[in-house]
Amino acid sequence: MASFNRVILVGNLTRDPEIRYTQSGLAVCNLGLAVNERTKNAEGEWVDEPVFVDVTLWDRTAQVASEYLSKGSPVLIEGRLKLDTWQSPDGQKRSKLCVVGQRMQLLGSRQGGPATEGANRAAPRREAQRPVAEDYDAPPPEVPPGDDIPF
Repeated sequence: MASFNRVILVGNLTRDPEIRYTQSGLAVCNLGLAVNERTKNAEGEWVDEPVFVDVTLWDRTAQVASEYLSKGSPVLIEGRLKLDTWQSPDGQKRSKLCVVGQRMQLLGSRQGGPATEGANRAAPRREAQRPVAEDYDAPPPEVPPGDDIPF
């Protein structure tokens, strides 16, 4: 039987990214992501029900996340589900479902851009040199000349 393991999430970080490096120098970044599910309650009012997801990013994507994201930042994560299992100090087996992020897109506006530059002149412009998506994601496939894209 075929299987498919793909997750796409859009949410806000619940804490600052935590980056560390393996012994071989590979970057690993852990994020907490809150994704709101909007539903109607018994009175017919819309309410947000947050879902909290742990995300792990690797290599260049991890480095970009730690450099440009902070608590509250909106982000899109695309990846796969993974079940982590471990044994607690008291000997019980534990497990947790998390997301291994394979693609990330920064959302929202840059801080200190033209709209807020006058008000924040003294504040450092942390995202002034924000990389484009190609810096940390695979480039899009090339379309051969003469091929029409059907949209």
